[in-house]
Amino acid sequence: MTTTDQTPGARAVPTVDELEQEGDIAADFVEGILDIADIDGDLTLDVRAGRAYVSVENEHPDALSLLSDPETVQALQELTRIAVQTKTGRFSRLILDVGGSRDARRAQLQKLVERALERLDDGASQASLPPMSSYERKLVHDIAAEHGLVSESYGEGADRHTVLRRG
Repeated sequence: MTTTDQTPGARAVPTVDELEQEGDIAADFVEGILDIADIDGDLTLDVRAGRAYVSVENEHPDALSLLSDPETVQALQELTRIAVQTKTGRFSRLILDVGGSRDARRAQLQKLVERALERLDDGASQASLPPMSSYERKLVHDIAAEHGLVSESYGEGADRHTVLRRG
C-alpha cells in the first residue's frame, strides 16, 4: 500500500516493496540494453532515501566507458525511468549509476561549487550554476551546505538552476 500526502498535486510516497519492484524492472531493462550493446556488467540494486538505486559495474573500468559518460547515464536513466513507469503506472525517481558515474559527477559538481565559492570570495553576492537535473541540484545543495553556503533553486523545467550565497 502506498502512503499518500494530502497536499494537492503531491505524489504518493512509494513503499520499500514498490521501490524494490522498480529496481527489478529497471535491472531487467538495463540488462536488455547491455545485451544489445554486448557489454558485460554486474547489476546491484538498493533502496535508499525513498529511491531505487541501480548500479552497473565491471571489474574492467574501460568495459563500461561507452555508457558511463554523465550525459549518457542521464539519458539512460530517463529511458529506464520511462520503462519503470510504463510497467508500474507510477512516477519513478530511480537513480542509475554506471561504472561510478555518480561519484565522478559528484566530483565535477564539487569543483563547480568550489569555483562558485571563489567568485563569492572575490566579492560576488551570489553565484549561479548552470541548469541541471533535480538529483544533481540535490547534490549541489548538499555540497554547498558542507561549505557553509546557502543554496536555492530557481527556474522551471530544463532551465532550473541553483544559486549559491554566503550563509
